[in-house]
Amino acid sequence: MEPFKSYVVRANENNVVTHQIEEVTESFLGEGNTLIAVEYSSINYKDMLGMETKGGVIRTYPMIPGIDLAGTIISSEDPSFKPGDRVLVTGYKLGTEHTGGFSEVARVPSEWVVKLPENLSTKEAMMYGTAGFTAALSIAALEKNGMRVEEQPEILITGATGGVGSVAAQILRKLGYKNITATIRKDYQAEKAKAFGATKIWDINEVTSNGRPLNRREFKYVVDAVGGDLTADILSKVDEYGSVAISGNAGGIKLNTTVLPFILRGVNLLGINSVSTDMKERQFLWNKLANEWNVTEELHYNEIALDEVSETATKIKAGAHLGRTIIKIK
Repeated sequence: MEPFKSYVVRANENNVVTHQIEEVTESFLGEGNTLIAVEYSSINYKDMLGMETKGGVIRTYPMIPGIDLAGTIISSEDPSFKPGDRVLVTGYKLGTEHTGGFSEVARVPSEWVVKLPENLSTKEAMMYGTAGFTAALSIAALEKNGMRVEEQPEILITGATGGVGSVAAQILRKLGYKNITATIRKDYQAEKAKAFGATKIWDINEVTSNGRPLNRREFKYVVDAVGGDLTADILSKVDEYGSVAISGNAGGIKLNTTVLPFILRGVNLLGINSVSTDMKERQFLWNKLANEWNVTEELHYNEIALDEVSETATKIKAGAHLGRTIIKIK
């Protein structure tokens, strides 16, 4: 195979991280029995961390980041796949411990590979990416814990203009949920959040937690992609037997709360792990995203080339990134 372009992250002897496009060969890629011609990837908060010194995401260097990819099979030792099959990969060790999607060619274990539903293109798959898949996992978890459109519950989405939040808002709107509150930090985010499906806005800069373990009940269900102190404040405001599906830590990894929301109101804190979801659940939710939960026509996304990755990562780090950004590889 001829050399191909990849976005490579390296660390020098002082552990300072640098990243740039390089030409590499197949021998640079991680282990696996399946070669994929990558057509699209996407850039996520986790990818941004992978390009940071002491980002805490990449385990070994050099590394090709990219926790998402979609493309076509070049070859596979697994008889389940044949050349030309349209596939996607998200999660597992992709882009952190195993070379990822910011590359014209990827090699992965076939156990990580999802065949694309018939009516979902590789581009549309990356318009969702890990963020959209995480949103779907969160909504599925909340519905398993009682969320019903017929009851029109009060729903909160944190980080509603980011990847997970924006997709979640649009899926919930399509399903018929009407009482959706979105958190924002900057004024310009309000208009976008409403365009994504929010009916109410909560500017969290204007609200200071009073530190009480329990507050007035404001929300029944929460899609939380932020974490940290905001999650602790939210837990004090969740109604009886409500649920919080938490998937992110942009607001911090510590959770300073009490047991009272759990033992006095029966609140459920549901951990969402999109990295190691079993294949049966993956296939089920990707079919949902391709069919009854399909919001690809409404999704706000930007399309960039591989040489624009660094600029987009800077926007994500600064909190100035809206919606989803996909990377056209080929």
